[in-house]
Amino acid sequence: MTFYLLIAAILVCMFMSLRTLFIEQSSEKRFSIESLIWVTNLYGTILIGFALIYLLFELDNHAVFLDNGFRVEGDYISHLETSFYFSAMTMFSVGYGDVAPIGVGRTIAAVQAFIGYTLPAAFVIRTVFDFEQINRRK
Repeated sequence: MTFYLLIAAILVCMFMSLRTLFIEQSSEKRFSIESLIWVTNLYGTILIGFALIYLLFELDNHAVFLDNGFRVEGDYISHLETSFYFSAMTMFSVGYGDVAPIGVGRTIAAVQAFIGYTLPAAFVIRTVFDFEQINRRK
């Protein structure tokens, strides 16, 4: 039961972070330090959220990825490091191939990759939309 509650809490946090894409900015600037901090925090929230999901599945004895063809062995820190590494590689690139998703990890990784690839486009669209809204008010 605790496993599902933790997964639900992580998903709620990630959803609340993603929904900020749809909240209108009140700033008169097209791009600012605040926007850069916002997008960095958004990426960080999504990356950490998915890393924790991978970690929870691994700790619950569900195989979600293989490290060089083998299950991750070792202590909690080994699982934590591999989860964060895999999450970052899935979010920002197509990966190096040393850690590969299996089972339910494939679905989770596909969702994360989709989010990782659409966030830059969403950020640009939001910036353009906010700029047009500011111009219409003038």
